[in-house]
Amino acid sequence: MATSLYDLSVPTFLQTVRAVAGFLDRAAKHCAETGVDPDDFVNARLFDDMAPFHFQVEATWHHSVWGVEALKTGVFAPPALVGPVPFADLQAMIGKAEVALEAFTPDEVDQCAGKDLDLQIGPRRLAFTSETFILSFSLPNFHFHAVTAYDILRSRGVPLGKRDYEGRLRTRAA
Repeated sequence: MATSLYDLSVPTFLQTVRAVAGFLDRAAKHCAETGVDPDDFVNARLFDDMAPFHFQVEATWHHSVWGVEALKTGVFAPPALVGPVPFADLQAMIGKAEVALEAFTPDEVDQCAGKDLDLQIGPRRLAFTSETFILSFSLPNFHFHAVTAYDILRSRGVPLGKRDYEGRLRTRAA
C-alpha cells in the first residue's frame, strides 16, 4: 500500500508537536518543583551562535503548520516571528499548532500531491514538489528545531529522556 502525502506529513508532525507539548509541560512542572522561573528558558541557547529556545519552539510551529499549508497554497509563508515571549505563550503556541494540524483532512492534503512548490530563501530559489518539500525541507527543519528545544531544556536540568521526544509512537495493533 502506498503512503499518502497526508500520512507522510500531518500524523508525523502531530506526533512530535504533542511530544513538544509534553516536554514543555514537564519543564513547567520541573520549574514549579525546583523554584526556577520557566521564563528563564526563553532566551536560553545551546551555543552563542545558535537561535534561542523561543525561536526553536516557534520554528517547530512554523515548519509543521505552515509546511502543510504550503502544500495547499504553493508558498511557504509562515507569519512573522514573534520573538521572546513568556514560556506560557510558547506552550500556547504549540497547543495552537496541534489544533491547526488536527484540522487538516487527508483529502485536502492528498489533493496537493505532485504539485510544484517553489521556495525563495534570500537569493536562492528552491524548486520542489509537494512531496520533496515535506520530506527534504519541512520535516528536517521541523525536527531540527523540535530536538534543539528539547536539548536546551535538557541542558538546563529538565529531566527528559528519549521517549519524551519520541512521543506516542504510531504502532500497529497486535
